[in-house]
Amino acid sequence: MIPFARRTLTVLAVLLAPVPALAQRAAAPALQGLNTAIAELTATVSPSVVQVLVSGYKPLPDGAGGSTVGRFQGSGSGVVVHADGYIVTNAHVIDGAERVRVALHAPRSGGGTPLSALGREQGRSIAATVAGVARDVDLALLKVDYPGLAPIPFADYDAVRQGELVFAFGSPEGLRDSVSMGVVSTTARLLSPDSPSVFVQTDAPINPGSSGGALVNVRGELVGINTFILSQSGGHEGLGFAVPSAVVSATLQPLLTYGHPNRGSVGIQVQTLTPALAEGLQLERTSGVLISDVVPHSPADEAGLTVRDIILRVNRRPIDSVPLRRLAVSTLQPGDEIEMDLLREKTTLTVRLKVGESANPLDMMSDLTDPARNSVPALGIVGADLTDRVRAALPALRRPAGVLVVARTQGSNGEGLEAGDVIHAFNRHSISSVAALQVLAGDLPPHTEVVVQVERDGRLQYVVVTVP
Repeated sequence: MIPFARRTLTVLAVLLAPVPALAQRAAAPALQGLNTAIAELTATVSPSVVQVLVSGYKPLPDGAGGSTVGRFQGSGSGVVVHADGYIVTNAHVIDGAERVRVALHAPRSGGGTPLSALGREQGRSIAATVAGVARDVDLALLKVDYPGLAPIPFADYDAVRQGELVFAFGSPEGLRDSVSMGVVSTTARLLSPDSPSVFVQTDAPINPGSSGGALVNVRGELVGINTFILSQSGGHEGLGFAVPSAVVSATLQPLLTYGHPNRGSVGIQVQTLTPALAEGLQLERTSGVLISDVVPHSPADEAGLTVRDIILRVNRRPIDSVPLRRLAVSTLQPGDEIEMDLLREKTTLTVRLKVGESANPLDMMSDLTDPARNSVPALGIVGADLTDRVRAALPALRRPAGVLVVARTQGSNGEGLEAGDVIHAFNRHSISSVAALQVLAGDLPPHTEVVVQVERDGRLQYVVVTVP
């Protein structure tokens, strides 16, 4: 069988070539070939894309200018990335959710009319748990207990080109199992000069509900995770944005291992070099990536990097934007050695340094916590008391007493609880220690539903957890 990419490019070449009036009928086989290639691509990719269904409680308008707490339901999309049941979606899709379910792709057998598909099974819906969240890149990892899922292959982000054909798979407006076609409008789009995030921009139709779905190339490889649109009307206007495959890949392994980002770091802060900065600082270049801070005793400090150095290359790869610098380092593991070319005043120099580990309070808590003693099986978590040392590593809390969720236990059923949550109450009982939480949750019969009050990102919310 001719590969999707070669067949599609061949067909497009035929379609775009000048066609004499008497030979226009020759275009019909070419159109049929294009049609077949896209249909085969869709059949290959669709089993790797799911619909994500979420529910929970949040403030809702009451019609009188105020708000009341009410149940909400939402939906998005997700992409299977591991055969063991791991699915990537956007973090904002599951934000505030107490329960998460995944509607799997329903295979359609051949034969019958298009309308006959309406009577077929719409895809099995199964429970999912949140295995990890990386809000800085708007990604989340879900886990389902379902064998035989088909993971999607990842595209080489460096090989993505402006103008190449791409296809958006997902559930726009809740209409599951949808596909649309477009091109890569821009391979790397920044929303602001100093933004650490970069996106693939596409004109493939993307709408609310497509978030977390797959943007794939003609080979059926994941180019990015569809994340948001820019729209005056709220609908498709040809401005869709996806988290690049390289960012997804770099984020996936830490989420699988730790449940949260565990990025490499060299101990510097950078910002985009503008002509105004260059003039005020009397720098030779007017564009690029400027080092604005060097953390004392960090790998960068020990290697001799200084404020006002301009980063030219990392591992011989040109670096001309803040996201590229972040991506070049975050894809490496702590302990890896990198080579960095710098411009200091008028001198170009090369330094070598080892990548360190980004400081993450949850990593420190994991080292201080004994999983055997601090686990709460009914909630599927490992907790830590809010000691002075723990509080010092956390942002300011709304309430002083509680239990920090350090990690989720393997195979846990604690829908809605995430690493980093602080549990303040269990049903109507205030919580001040792991021991107290263990006592309250220890004698509950299976399948009991309990309400847990948590503080997450400075906000209080209730989470319903079912005891396994």
